[in-house]
Amino acid sequence: MGTVSTLPRSRALTRDDLDAMPDDGHRYELVDGALIVTPAPSTRHQCAVLRMAVLLDRVCPARHIVMVSPFDVALAADTVLQPDVLVARRADLTERDLPTAPLLAVEVLSPSTRMIDLNLKLARYEAAGTPSYWVVDPDVPALTAWQLTAGRYVEVAHASAGEPFDASSPFPVAFTPAQLVT
Repeated sequence: MGTVSTLPRSRALTRDDLDAMPDDGHRYELVDGALIVTPAPSTRHQCAVLRMAVLLDRVCPARHIVMVSPFDVALAADTVLQPDVLVARRADLTERDLPTAPLLAVEVLSPSTRMIDLNLKLARYEAAGTPSYWVVDPDVPALTAWQLTAGRYVEVAHASAGEPFDASSPFPVAFTPAQLVT
């Protein structure tokens, strides 16, 4: 029989509570002290994550790094996210996590995370000052990009299937959403 974890009651959860979660194949994240648990992702989702990471890594400057989930982005004591793909300054990383906003956070949508990625995570990355946030829908395929402008996210691009997507931030990269799923 596995270990049973009891969550604290009557208070928001913290990073310490998150660290006590079982290693059971689920993804555990915190947003403002609320626990978000999602199942292991699908094959289509993981293929899109891998392809996105490879495309970014090929053009990533040496002072930056491309990481894939699971890797913690600790935005606050009560907010720890694991973007599917992130770009950060190498100097900002610790052995444990990224204790600041990434330069880019990318989420690949799945049925269980769609609303979280398009609303809750978008708002938290915006509030944390993450300069760029991209969401990939592998079923269309499509990509929507937001850029932080005067402290608010502004949609700067939307590309579907074979339409070109060209980004200049956090560094120049160009591809089509179809490349992420074919």
